[in-house]
Amino acid sequence: MLNKKSVDDINVKGKRVLVRCDFNVPLQDGKITDENRLVAALPTIEKLIKDGGKVILCSHLGKPKGEPKPELSLAPVAVRMAELLGQEVKFAKDDVVVGENAKAAVAAMKDGDVVLLENTRYRVEETKNVDSFSEDLASICDIFVDDAFGTAHRAHCSNVGITKFVDTCVVGYLMLKEIEFLGNAINNPNRPFVAILGGSKVSSKISVIDNLLDKVDTLIIGGGMAYTFMKALGEEVGKSLLEEEYLSYALEMMEKAKQKGVKLLIPIDTVVAKEFSNDTEFKTVGRGKIEPEWQGLDIGEATCKLYTDAIKDAKTVVWNGPMGVFEFSNFAAGTVAVAKALAEIDATTIIGGGDSAAAVNILGFGDKITHISTGGGASLEFLEGKELPGVAAANDK
Repeated sequence: MLNKKSVDDINVKGKRVLVRCDFNVPLQDGKITDENRLVAALPTIEKLIKDGGKVILCSHLGKPKGEPKPELSLAPVAVRMAELLGQEVKFAKDDVVVGENAKAAVAAMKDGDVVLLENTRYRVEETKNVDSFSEDLASICDIFVDDAFGTAHRAHCSNVGITKFVDTCVVGYLMLKEIEFLGNAINNPNRPFVAILGGSKVSSKISVIDNLLDKVDTLIIGGGMAYTFMKALGEEVGKSLLEEEYLSYALEMMEKAKQKGVKLLIPIDTVVAKEFSNDTEFKTVGRGKIEPEWQGLDIGEATCKLYTDAIKDAKTVVWNGPMGVFEFSNFAAGTVAVAKALAEIDATTIIGGGDSAAAVNILGFGDKITHISTGGGASLEFLEGKELPGVAAANDK
């Protein structure tokens, strides 16, 4: 397992601790509409406060592309974090992030105080990982804690660059949890191990499928990517999503599954629609029966049963990507069935961020899942078996 130093391995009393959080939350008219990421950051922050650190928080929000955009300011996050922590969170409003305001706020801190810096992406250097900004961030802290798994697959100043200029760099509890759950699931799963992949494109999941076929007992394919597999088998897919250039790849993967003794399941029936809309005419058709003018928008009832049966006896399940267009209520049944099956089994269930995480929370099954990853892109790269720069940069034990 990845052996990284964490907040449990350091003494922060009286020290300035910069914590890279993932406060990239959805905002509507200046109001936070989903605070899951704020709540997920609390355990690490609360521990550092309790241990007497001077806690400086930083994060990006949206894509301001290196310029100060007032609608992407972290000011609303400071207000909400103060409520969640039950103490003042001083917002260091500074268009250059580490400017006079931020320096003064940090200089005035007492042990257990909390300051939040402005959006790190207000600086054009952030996403290019340019030393000047990394040094600015390093200049206001003695210790660096990375707790932002959602950006762990990107090498930016505020999660990777800074580690060149700060000696003590550790991971927070959220990061630790992600590494342990995803890492153990992939490298040391309780079996049977089932992976469920959905979403629209095969192309974005190529390396994931390849890596998982070496590790799982069953691989379930749903969502738009299933039609590329059907077409590869010579079946008609009508106007369904299709990536022509990945047909031979789909065949290769099916062949690899056969050689490895992995069960690879693709839909045996499909809910097809006249057009891409919730209010269109729709019906369910069997395997290979999609007519030219129709498009598949969900897995059918027989497939739901096939998939939930395959999940029933699993001991580890990883799920990434919905089974259909779950935003449309008429085409959400497949995603609901899988979410419900995961909520009901006695197994380690892990959801890899993004749309499937949203689906499970919307459906109210969130508390029945062992672990919902906070990073869609990062969890996918983890499932591909890649080393994440944000994880690699922390000190080893």
